[in-house]
Amino acid sequence: MAKTKKKFDANELRFLRLLSRSFPNVATASTEIINLEAILNLPKGTEHFLADLHGEYDAFQHVLRNASGTVKRKVSEIFNETLGMKEQKELCTLIYYPELKLELIKRGFDDDEELHNWYFITINRLVKVCRNVSSKYTRSKVTKALPSDFSYIIQELLHESSSDPNKQGYVDVIVRTIISTHRADSFIIAMCNLIHQLTIDRLHILGDVFDRGENPDKIMDILCTYHNLDIQWGNHDILWIGAAAGNDCCIANVIRNSLRYGNQNVIEDAYGINLLPLATFALDVYGNEDCKCFYPKEGFENDESGRLTRLTAKMHKAISIIQFKLEGAAIKRRPEFEMDHRLLYDRIDYERGVIKLDDGQEYELLDKSFPTILPSSPYQLSQDEEELVRKLHKSFVESEKLHRHMRCLFSKGSMYNIVNGNLLYHASIPLNADGTLKEVKVEGKTYKGRALLDRTEELIRDAYFGEGDADHVAYAVDFLWYLWCGPDSPAFDKNKMTTLERYFVADKKTHKETKGHYYELRDNEQVMDMILDEFGVKGTHRHIINGHVPVKLIKGESPIKANGKMMVIDGGFSKAYQPETGIAGYTLVYHSRGFQLVQHEPFTSIEKAVEEGKDIISTIQLVEMTDHRMLVKDTDMGAELQSQIDDLKELLVAYREGIIKERAWNPITNKV
Repeated sequence: MAKTKKKFDANELRFLRLLSRSFPNVATASTEIINLEAILNLPKGTEHFLADLHGEYDAFQHVLRNASGTVKRKVSEIFNETLGMKEQKELCTLIYYPELKLELIKRGFDDDEELHNWYFITINRLVKVCRNVSSKYTRSKVTKALPSDFSYIIQELLHESSSDPNKQGYVDVIVRTIISTHRADSFIIAMCNLIHQLTIDRLHILGDVFDRGENPDKIMDILCTYHNLDIQWGNHDILWIGAAAGNDCCIANVIRNSLRYGNQNVIEDAYGINLLPLATFALDVYGNEDCKCFYPKEGFENDESGRLTRLTAKMHKAISIIQFKLEGAAIKRRPEFEMDHRLLYDRIDYERGVIKLDDGQEYELLDKSFPTILPSSPYQLSQDEEELVRKLHKSFVESEKLHRHMRCLFSKGSMYNIVNGNLLYHASIPLNADGTLKEVKVEGKTYKGRALLDRTEELIRDAYFGEGDADHVAYAVDFLWYLWCGPDSPAFDKNKMTTLERYFVADKKTHKETKGHYYELRDNEQVMDMILDEFGVKGTHRHIINGHVPVKLIKGESPIKANGKMMVIDGGFSKAYQPETGIAGYTLVYHSRGFQLVQHEPFTSIEKAVEEGKDIISTIQLVEMTDHRMLVKDTDMGAELQSQIDDLKELLVAYREGIIKERAWNPITNKV
C-alpha cells in the first residue's frame, strides 16, 4: 500500500523554505537534529538566584566567584584523596581571586625553578577543575566561552588526558611552553575566569542592586557584562531609573539615601554628579545647626574631627526637606495616587514644634528648624531650592555612566520573569484580604495580577525612553516615584514609607510601615498556587522566588513558605539589615539535582580571603531534590530545542517527498 504524502499548507511551506536556507539538504538537517537531541540529554545548567544586593560589592563578588560554595565542593570532590585541606583552600582562593593570589604567591618564591614547578602543578589542577565544570555542556558551548588568546590551548588540554601514555608528553609540553613563554599568569587567570563562567550557567538578580552599600556601580559593571543574566527590578532600582529619567522626587531620594548611609561617593565619583551646589546651599541655610537627626548611619569611622560628618548631616537635612516638598507637590499633582495621608507638612504646628499623625496624637519634633518652609505654602520651594533642584536634575539626566547602567537594567531586566517553572519578581503581587488579586488604578484604568505588572513595566519604559504623548510621559515619570513608595506599588506594597517620621519623631511606633495583605498570605499554598496560575506557570514543581522583605532568621522566620511553593531570599546582603536578620544573605542554587538554599555569614574582606583563605561561611539547606537528574530536555530551553527538532523533522519530510528540493553544501566555503 502506497504511503500517503504529507500535505503542507502555504504558511508551513513558506516557513520550511526559510528554514532550508540554513539546512539546505537532508545531511545538514539530520546533523542538526542529532546535535540538538544530544544537547537535550545533557544535565541542566546551574542557576543562581540572589536578591537585595544593595551595593555590597565585595560580598556579591565573592559569592559569585565561589559560586555559593560550588567551587569549594568541586575542588573537594576532585582532590579529596590527593590534597590536604590547606592545599584545597589555596587552590580555591586562587580560583576566586587569581590576580591577587598570584601576586601574593610569587612573592614567596626566590627560585625560578620552584616557581615554574608550582605553575606546572597548578595549571594541571586547574585543568582538572575546568574539565569537571565543563562536563555538562556541549563542546561548542564551552568553546564559545573560551578566551580568544588561549582558546586552542585550553581546548587541547580539556580534551586530551596526561594519563594517556600516548598523550602525556604532548600535554606536558603544552603546559611547560606556557610557562617558558612567560604566559603562565595570564593563562591561570583565564582558566579561573572560565571556571567562574562555567560554574554558574545563569544568574538571576531579584532586584535592589542600588542604595545602602558603597558600590552598586561596581556591581552594575559586572552585571552589564555577565554572560547569562536576568534582573527583576526592585523599588530601589526603579528609584534610580526615575532619577535618570529626571523625576526630581526620585533624584532627591537617591541623594538622601546616599547621604544617610555615608556613601555619597557613589553619586559624585562613580556617576560624576556634582554635589557641591548642595553642600554650599546646606552650609548657607543650616550652617549654624548641628542637624543631629541627620547624622549618617555609617561611613565616617575615620572622621576624627567630625567636620565631614557634620557637613554630610547638613546636606542630608537640606535634601530631605526638599524631598518632602517635592513629594507633597507630586501628591497634589496626582490625586489618583491617593496619597494625601502623606502630606505631612500640613500637619506640623511650626510655632509649637509638633506634628499630628494618623493616630490623632501630637508628637514633639526632634528638629524644629524649618527656615525654608512657609507654613502657608509648605510645599513651595524657595528660590535657592529651585535653583539647586535644577542643577541636580541636569547632572542626573546628563550622567553618561548612570545612563549606561540604566540601559543595562532595561536590556537585561523586567518586572518579572518565568524561568523553568519558577516565577521571579522582587516584592509582591497586591492582594485583597481574602487572597484575591487586588485591582489597582493606573492612568485611569484598573489592572491586577499579571496585567498590573505588565502595565507597570510599560510605564517604566515609556517614562525613561519618552514614549507616547507629553501627558502620558509626564504621568509615567511621576509613576516611577509612586512605584518607589506608593501603597499599591507591586515593588513596595506597604501602606506608607515613614521616612519623615523616622527623622523627626522619636516614638518608634510612628515608624511602622504596614505591609500589604500579600505578606500575610505568603504561607498560604492555595494563594501562591493562584498567583502561579495567574502568570501561567506550569509544572508540578513550580515556585515563586522573590526578596524585598528581609527574612529575620534571628527571630525564627523561615525563607521557605507555602509548603515550599515560595522562597524569599532577602537574608541581609546589606550590612544595615544584618543585625535584624542575623545572617548576611541567601543564595538559591538550582542545579540538575534540585534546589539548595545557601545561607551566608558576613563576609570579612577580599584581603583576608586572599591572604588567609577566609571564605564566606555558608550553610546549605536542601529545599527540594528530584528523584532523577534534571536534563536540558526538562527546561524551557529544552522545549525550544524540541520545537526546533520537530521543525527540522518536517523539513526532512519535505526533502524526502520532493516538496522542497535539496541543494548541495560546500563545507569549505560554508555556502550552498
